[in-house]
Amino acid sequence: MSRTMRRISMIAIIVGIAAVAASLAAADEPTDRLAPATALDPDRLLEVSQQAIGRAVGNHRLIGATGERIALNELRGRPLVISLIYTSCTHVCPMITQRVRKSVEEAQRMMGPDRFTVITVGFDTRNDTPMRMAAYARAQGVDLPNWRFFSGDSATISALAKELGFTYVASSGGYLHISQTTIVDRDGRIYRQIYGDDFPIQVFMEPLKEAVYGTVGTFLRLDGLIDRVRFLCTVYDPNQGRYRVSYAIAMSLLTGVISLGATAVVISRAWLNSRRA
Repeated sequence: MSRTMRRISMIAIIVGIAAVAASLAAADEPTDRLAPATALDPDRLLEVSQQAIGRAVGNHRLIGATGERIALNELRGRPLVISLIYTSCTHVCPMITQRVRKSVEEAQRMMGPDRFTVITVGFDTRNDTPMRMAAYARAQGVDLPNWRFFSGDSATISALAKELGFTYVASSGGYLHISQTTIVDRDGRIYRQIYGDDFPIQVFMEPLKEAVYGTVGTFLRLDGLIDRVRFLCTVYDPNQGRYRVSYAIAMSLLTGVISLGATAVVISRAWLNSRRA
């Protein structure tokens, strides 16, 4: 995407959030902590967000919607999708959650519900209590497996947001923030950022496929080889508007493997015959 298009996209995101914030009731934050919309420069937002890619996410301790406590290191071992929202938002945050929900449904359908984890974290630490996060999940109709909702104290949420490259500032009536969903790899490093509240399904699925199935160093194990085949054969069908398994690609791969095997047999026999001669 060109720099101009990135800027237009980010401006659209910020303008939408600013409009929502202006329509809300007066904020509880003292006026000396309020930040103008101009503090969220689109280019700077994108720069901060992109700089987070490759960064390790710390072992932050969060509180689940049912009161359980968890350290993020406990979620290592499979990719993690992180979405930051605040529960009193009535427009943009619900739109983000609904878009992520539809994307996760499709990803779980194609890759399985146990291949990755999703967490939604409330960054309004004054109001986003475990009870509020549970109510938000119910209101959004999120009941998918391996998707959990968390709260945290101010220091923890601030540190997590900084690591993720997620910018948010208090504003009159709520918060201004970047619309961002983050994919973290199985080793706990930020792999990709996804922007907006209506992103195309491919923008979410392709990096998640890479994180789930892996792209290097997996050929020596059977499970890794199977994952590589799944990665190559799982394609987006624009006619159906969803992902499917391409059997044409699978047959091409199988044909290629058979051809390589046959070639290897011929070469081996020729080598053995030359040894005997």
